[in-house]
Amino acid sequence: MTEDNAAEVARDRIARQFIEAIPHARALGMGLDRIGAGEAEISMGWDENFVGDPKSGIVHGGVVSALMDTCCGAAVLTHPTAPKSTATIDLRIDYMRGATRGQRIRAVAKCYHVTRSVAFVRAEAFDDDRANPVASASGAFTLGR
Repeated sequence: MTEDNAAEVARDRIARQFIEAIPHARALGMGLDRIGAGEAEISMGWDENFVGDPKSGIVHGGVVSALMDTCCGAAVLTHPTAPKSTATIDLRIDYMRGATRGQRIRAVAKCYHVTRSVAFVRAEAFDDDRANPVASASGAFTLGR
């Protein structure tokens, strides 16, 4: 295994442990689908307990927010600068539509800029209709060295 591969494996392990260690993420049934250098994809299934509007069955915005925040954090932790920890400084979420009842929700995040102490991330959340996002987000995260 090359040094680059070893670093990538270590980053992936840290990102997975990050998600598995968060009780809130476990309670919401979040699962890490894909990670790469500064990128992450996390999904969770629809659950009746997460509904914000009983008439429509649409998942509460806070659940979508938690998914996107967790996905952004995972993207930061997999950045090639190899931060050891991260925390949300600021996260802005724009909701475009409700997620479709019964469908899995997936967040995709990319860490697009890193300074000495702050990482900047963009993310989108989708249900099975990958052409029309449920929400988009942009945020700033701490970089623990």
